[in-house]
Amino acid sequence: MNIEQQLQNDISKALKSLFDEEGEVSLQPTRKDFEGTYTFVVFPLVKKLRKKPVEIGESLGNHLVENSALISGFNVVQGFLNLVLAESIWSDLFNAQLSESGTFEKKNASVLVEFSSPNTNKPLHLGHLRNNFLGASVSEILKANGYDVTKVCLVNDRGIHICKSMIAYQLFGNGETPESAGIKGDHLAGKYYVKFDQAYKAEIADLMVAGQTEDDAKKNAPLMKQAQAMLIKWENGDAEVMELWKKMNTWVYDGFNATYKQIGVSFDKTYYESDTYLLGKDIVDEGLEKGVFFKKDDNSVWIDLTEEGMDEKLVLRGDGTSVYITQDLGTTELKFKDYDSEKAIWVVGNEQDYHFKVLFAILKKLGRKYAEGCYHLSYGMVDLPTGKMKSREGTVVDADDLVAEMIATAKASTEEKGKVDSFTESEKEELFEMLALGALKYFLLKVEPKKRMQFNPAESIDFQGNTGPFIQYTHARIKSILRKAASENITTPSKIEAVEMASIETDLVYLLGEYKNSVDKAAADFAPSIVANYCYDLAKTFNSFYGELSVMNETDLAKRDFRLALIQQVAQTLKNGMKLLGIDVPERM
Repeated sequence: MNIEQQLQNDISKALKSLFDEEGEVSLQPTRKDFEGTYTFVVFPLVKKLRKKPVEIGESLGNHLVENSALISGFNVVQGFLNLVLAESIWSDLFNAQLSESGTFEKKNASVLVEFSSPNTNKPLHLGHLRNNFLGASVSEILKANGYDVTKVCLVNDRGIHICKSMIAYQLFGNGETPESAGIKGDHLAGKYYVKFDQAYKAEIADLMVAGQTEDDAKKNAPLMKQAQAMLIKWENGDAEVMELWKKMNTWVYDGFNATYKQIGVSFDKTYYESDTYLLGKDIVDEGLEKGVFFKKDDNSVWIDLTEEGMDEKLVLRGDGTSVYITQDLGTTELKFKDYDSEKAIWVVGNEQDYHFKVLFAILKKLGRKYAEGCYHLSYGMVDLPTGKMKSREGTVVDADDLVAEMIATAKASTEEKGKVDSFTESEKEELFEMLALGALKYFLLKVEPKKRMQFNPAESIDFQGNTGPFIQYTHARIKSILRKAASENITTPSKIEAVEMASIETDLVYLLGEYKNSVDKAAADFAPSIVANYCYDLAKTFNSFYGELSVMNETDLAKRDFRLALIQQVAQTLKNGMKLLGIDVPERM
């Protein structure tokens, strides 16, 4: 039983003794502007006990000081009872932390996390990076929390957008390959997607000059008609079209894989829309039989979701062809058959919020048991200081280019400080990439997922403030102190003697004890931002400690040994927490 649980027990006993009151006791961290470690909110008791909140708080506080070995003092602010832990408790608390394994209890439950979901007509961009980092980090946090996790990716490798790149390549490519162009295959496909849009817009302009409306011009433009004709050929298995499709997709996959490898993202299973787009039609037939769906005069199939606060939704076209929801019904069924998970999470931007509400509502109406375990991890878009990104117009921030730019910035910032002169070239390269990816991942993950955000590359790479490099540098600083201790043959104890601690030291001990709580909450909320901001608080508190107190120059050996053990725990916890965000921390900088 940890200190918080013991304190909850003591408060329960006090409530029973003073007021004959029973119930669950919850605690929260005391606000930093008040003395105390834990706060008990007494407002819920006011109505039951018919007493003023301050009166309840004072009675409880006095009782705990007299009867609990954990509490040495308290203060009451309105309905908040702030509790001060006894000095002797902190050494016990820290020794308990030293003896903990750091692992979570196995949950015996499985979770499927789907993320990335790229299109094969363009390379990954900044928006994809937020998606990938969220999906990968949520997966690691759930694993750390004791769940069995499977990471899957659904690649959008078919459809009109893919045909646009293919048509443009046929018309303008002149046999160009990634090798002949000297660029990655996903960039080559993206180049022709942009070329299609440029040529298509020119055709629309010409048709409008000739007297057509904009809507008619968009429909009648020869390029669009060619792309639509190619899509029909693809669906009919035309040999020439299939050969080009496979060739260009192979280029794209090679490009994707290189990007995934550099950013540290991997999947246990990849699904392809070309394999799954026909799935779901059997589910539509089942829904018609059950009366969940209905047909209209044009033979199209619909579902009425007005009772669920939505509207009527098309699930199959009148000509029998699938829409996105048809495909998703089939693919979801396939994923649950493959993995039989208790929960499935889709990491998809918030522009698809309505789509997932509809999907989950249909699954519930169809009586799918797994429907209750479906969750859309909706996240906000990433903007740039210059505005919104658009793939068709080629105004996206390319993921590969951004990573390269971040590495160059990390190199310039680090070399300017002159602290890597003793590094070999390979050690420097490894450090610069670690800092660049740490800056990028941390900046995109520290914001609560649902919030729209603006990415600022210069701010993200700063070694001060709430950034990845600040936390990475803090870890390296601690490891430097520990190396100095080792060089002087000073060993870090696995158990410490009781010592009098400064308030900044008890702050660190308390924060170390909060690590599991932060991972717990991050897993429950699917929010890596909770772990990110925990790591920042821990690093910031360590730096305050480092500014106030000495470790190696401390003459009281018991205090010196405690501080060595303390900072070692801080370093390990920072390393563990950052790993859950997909970020490595350097041993030296």
